[in-house]
Amino acid sequence: MFKEIAISPMEQEESEELIQLINPEKEIDIRPEDLTDELSILPIKNTVLFPGVVIPITVTRQKSIRLIKKAYQGNRIIGVVAQKNKQTEDPAIEDLCRLGTIARIIKMLVLPDGNTTIIIQGKNRFAIKEFVGEEPFITARVEMQIEPALDLKSKEVEALVQSLKDAASKILKLNPDIPQEAQVALDNINSTAFLVHFLASNLNVEVADKQKILEVSNIIDRGTLLLQYMLKEIQMLEIKHEIQKKVHTDIDQQQRDYFLRQQIKVLQDELGYDGPDKEIEKLRKRGAEKKWPKAAADHFNKELDKLQRTNPQAPDFPLMMNNVEFMLDLPWEEYTVDDFDLKKAKKILDKDHFGLEKVKTRILEYLAVLKLKQDMKGPILCLYGPPGVGKTSLGKSIAKSLGRSYVRMSLGGVHDEAEVRGHRKTYIGAMPGKILQNIKKAKSSNPVFVLDEIDKVRSDFRGDPSSALLEVLDPEQNNAFADNYLEVDYDLSKVLFIATANALDTIHPALRDRMEIIELTGYTVEEKLQIALKHLIPKQIKEHGLVSADVKFSKEGVLKVIESYTRESGVRSLERKIGSVVRNIAKSKAMDEKILDEITPKEVIKILGAEIFDEEMYQGNDFAGVVTGLAWTQVGGDILFVESSLSRGKGTLTISGQLGDVMKESATAALSYLKANAASLQIDHRIFQNYDLHIHVPAGAVPKDGPSAGITMLTSLASIFTQRKVKSQTAMTGEITLRGKVLPVGGIKEKILAAKRSGIKEIILSAKNKRDIQEIEKPYIKGLSFHYVDSVDQVLKLALLKDKVAKPLTFILPEGKA
Repeated sequence: MFKEIAISPMEQEESEELIQLINPEKEIDIRPEDLTDELSILPIKNTVLFPGVVIPITVTRQKSIRLIKKAYQGNRIIGVVAQKNKQTEDPAIEDLCRLGTIARIIKMLVLPDGNTTIIIQGKNRFAIKEFVGEEPFITARVEMQIEPALDLKSKEVEALVQSLKDAASKILKLNPDIPQEAQVALDNINSTAFLVHFLASNLNVEVADKQKILEVSNIIDRGTLLLQYMLKEIQMLEIKHEIQKKVHTDIDQQQRDYFLRQQIKVLQDELGYDGPDKEIEKLRKRGAEKKWPKAAADHFNKELDKLQRTNPQAPDFPLMMNNVEFMLDLPWEEYTVDDFDLKKAKKILDKDHFGLEKVKTRILEYLAVLKLKQDMKGPILCLYGPPGVGKTSLGKSIAKSLGRSYVRMSLGGVHDEAEVRGHRKTYIGAMPGKILQNIKKAKSSNPVFVLDEIDKVRSDFRGDPSSALLEVLDPEQNNAFADNYLEVDYDLSKVLFIATANALDTIHPALRDRMEIIELTGYTVEEKLQIALKHLIPKQIKEHGLVSADVKFSKEGVLKVIESYTRESGVRSLERKIGSVVRNIAKSKAMDEKILDEITPKEVIKILGAEIFDEEMYQGNDFAGVVTGLAWTQVGGDILFVESSLSRGKGTLTISGQLGDVMKESATAALSYLKANAASLQIDHRIFQNYDLHIHVPAGAVPKDGPSAGITMLTSLASIFTQRKVKSQTAMTGEITLRGKVLPVGGIKEKILAAKRSGIKEIILSAKNKRDIQEIEKPYIKGLSFHYVDSVDQVLKLALLKDKVAKPLTFILPEGKA
């Protein structure tokens, strides 16, 4: 309150930080007959003008300047209305309040910067009946609000006036920022209406609250509402005063406590109690015995000297103590001796992980280089693949084979750079980064350090952890890793870092460049069967308190669990399902019931309930346009069917089945090739203009994308347009070009195994994918025939039979040249 005491003509347009003056003129000296039909309206945004109050306003809007100049040359009467939203720079009619104050321009000043400052005095309240125009400035028809007569001698008026003056005086006492001249101004106000308006104009409240006061029709009610706001302000000032007083008292108390603690310290020394000095000496002794770099030792002693000079009761003391203790606990220059017996390492990897031959070979090669070179500098390994395929456990196996400590840091959801580099000691609760915390836990400076889920690191306003990891994973830099908390370089060059990731596209490009990517593909059904028999079932039997004689799975039973109850790349769900079956047997044994001799597919269904997943099987070649394709998914390979149909129409192409953009482009490319080569395929070109084509890939609820269905779609279209049969028990995969070339695709191993499970006998694929087939073990592809092609013509020659389907479609075409 009373915050606007000095004129500030340089304020922003229609600003609130303005003086409120008392004008000796009569505050209401404009009668209704003095008004013209239309009144010019001046919007103001940070205050409300009250009758009788004088305020200066700096005008910068061109529309408002035109209004002021015209009014100043005339009767100097304008209407002043507050904006509803002070952020609006160019208010329209709907942005203005409907009740304002008629004002007279007392003085107009044109400033050197082109702005215009006016001094105006509020006269009467008015209500806007309707707006007349907006150009060159806002004009409106208004109705003057006549103030009802006031009985100045009534007790109600006297009580209100006295209450307002008492409240104002109390605010002046509580707020030292208000000059004492304001009290003189209050004492010289005799008019009840002007007292209300003067106090309301100076009240420290929002513009909307001032507008509420102005809109109250009765001066008594207006003053009562004003008094409510003033009493609220008094309460706020009293609370503020109380807080300041309490803070001052607390400072005095702290000084008193300091002298008492100094006296306690003297008494403790006399009695022989161990104080902080004794602890510091013990730390200094440990530091002298520790084997660490000279730079670290010098920094440690410097921190201890600083700690000795610090008051034990100071807030920084425990933080500094934690820092020097952490330095002592780190395993500086402490290393475990590596065991480079590669045969033993191979045995451990084979025991812990079935399959993954390429991955295990690459790890053994890496360990062989370490053995020969005795130098850790080299690429950081990144094991990339779907969940549950053994990425994290591979790191554990490497640590076991080398005889090193194993630590793991989960990076999933980490979005604070301090998680990697630590906090600066200036922060309360500062801690070292997780890298050095894990090194401390490992108790050696050369552990196997697994950075789990490195693809799930996120960045926000707290920094980018990926950028911080660049230093950690760069062999040229990590011999001097700088942790903000430690404040001295730490050598990480002997640490064997192994990162794991489910996706590569979310990893920082510079970080990906520092790592050697080793891909772990999902397990095939055959591999899952062996993993279950050799690892998962024995593990679950042991965990459930049974012996191997209690549980016997048939191969068919395990395959039933794999194919009908799980759909994943790894084996986590498979292990849970096997656990469910073993628990059922454990329950039977505990209740002395009969235990099953063997777990067959029938018993699996009885224990686990209805099958969850149905396996796609080959469906024959009875219909034109239905072709079997091969797909790769995160949970392994699968077959899919491409279906095409024709109907009378105008040549419209419809594609359905939740296909991605790449797959839709494959369909468009296939149709374009077919149109361009219709003659060689004996297709009447009029069919394309007179029949609508619909391509559908079941299941419709499953999203699909990728280019590998190119030749499948082309074969489907060729079959539907020629009504020729597709060769039985044949599947295909490959990308096509508009020139009719067949390009190689990925995921061949998973696709081939899916085809074999589904009863496919022949597979058509790009000649360049032959190398992928040669890498698959012979037992997995036994009974399959492979056709390697370079062009679409070869595909159609292999896939389409000369025979037409049983009920071929009869094309009805307009007469004309075919």
